[in-house]
Amino acid sequence: MILISIDDHVIEPRDMFDAHVPARWKDRAPKSVLNEQGIERWQFEGIESGSGSLNAVVGWPKEDWGMDPTTYSEMRPGAYDIHERVRDMNRNGILASMCFPSFVGLSGGFFQRSTDKELALVMTQAYNDWHIDEWAASYPGRFIPLAIPPIWDPEALADEVRRVAAKGCRAMTMPELPHIQGLPSYHNLDYWTPFFNAASEEQVVMCLHIGQGFAAINSPPDAPIDNLIILATQVSTLAAQDLLWGPAFKEFPDLKVAWSEAGIGWIPFYLNRCDRHYLNQTWLGHDFGDKLPSDIFREHSLACYVTDPAALKIRDEIGIDIIAWECDYPHSDSIFPNAPEFVHAELTAAGCSDEEMAKITWKNTSRFFGYEPFVHIDQEAASVGALRALARDVDTTIRTKHEWRAMYEARAS
Repeated sequence: MILISIDDHVIEPRDMFDAHVPARWKDRAPKSVLNEQGIERWQFEGIESGSGSLNAVVGWPKEDWGMDPTTYSEMRPGAYDIHERVRDMNRNGILASMCFPSFVGLSGGFFQRSTDKELALVMTQAYNDWHIDEWAASYPGRFIPLAIPPIWDPEALADEVRRVAAKGCRAMTMPELPHIQGLPSYHNLDYWTPFFNAASEEQVVMCLHIGQGFAAINSPPDAPIDNLIILATQVSTLAAQDLLWGPAFKEFPDLKVAWSEAGIGWIPFYLNRCDRHYLNQTWLGHDFGDKLPSDIFREHSLACYVTDPAALKIRDEIGIDIIAWECDYPHSDSIFPNAPEFVHAELTAAGCSDEEMAKITWKNTSRFFGYEPFVHIDQEAASVGALRALARDVDTTIRTKHEWRAMYEARAS
């Protein structure tokens, strides 16, 4: 078995900006600051953000999970240390990983909030340079680099797509529903055409990660956190609607979208509904040519899931060539350290053939992102078994955050 995770996360290390911000801007770069409560928060131009809570609970007992902020000292080091991350990937049998951001927000909204947009662009580019040139490049072939966007400026956004593409980055994380962030929706081609053009021409995948558009659901004020965790994947349907039934997919046939951590269970119902609507509500004048809306969706999409046992049984209704697995390390949904056993059991229960398993676990991702998995690593060395053989000394003991802190302080001393 070969595993590629097309959705993991990085807890950005404290020194990430040190080597990537031009000298004149260094004093204004974001900094991780320990506050009076002993919690580390990223600070930038009066804006604060953290990286803790459910974002980094891998290695903790489940009963200790929660929304309380935390510090690097309480995390499993693989959350923020590139070398420990690769060791954990080896132990989990994972060849390659795409890592979404944490403190800057899933589509760089942290920098969007800055009033100094020149400075915000500098920091966005510094973030991308760190991610591409330092985090991903530290272990060639083990990471699929991902950029964040300067979404407040369409031309700067298009330029950044082309700049990161020239550095070998073929993915950019974008808002699910930009109107939730105070920007024009994806229906507005006047605003988004520069990005759609650049992404199409450079074959940079538009990654829409769940969690950004939750405000579209008008939940009651006393709704529990369960609503956010369970319903976040449903927002992907709203984003799909804007792109499929708006002008984007029609006007930009080469635009590629990854539905990151969105699951796949919503897709069969949604596509059935789309096709029925198109064939039945002809008075609305939609024209998909000689194709159905479901065909167009599949041409543009990669559907990413952590676990979805029911939907995998109807994988042909989704499209076996557009399904991709993800691990979600180090979040609370992550499957570690036994992802291979978990994934194999789930795919076997769904009746998947060996070739279908290979498509879901690595082939579809490689094709969609233009990632060549065996350039730096021979295929024989990329298997779960070969990677695990490199990681026999990796400790996977579950520890409380206090125990992690004690270990951290012991290493520091």
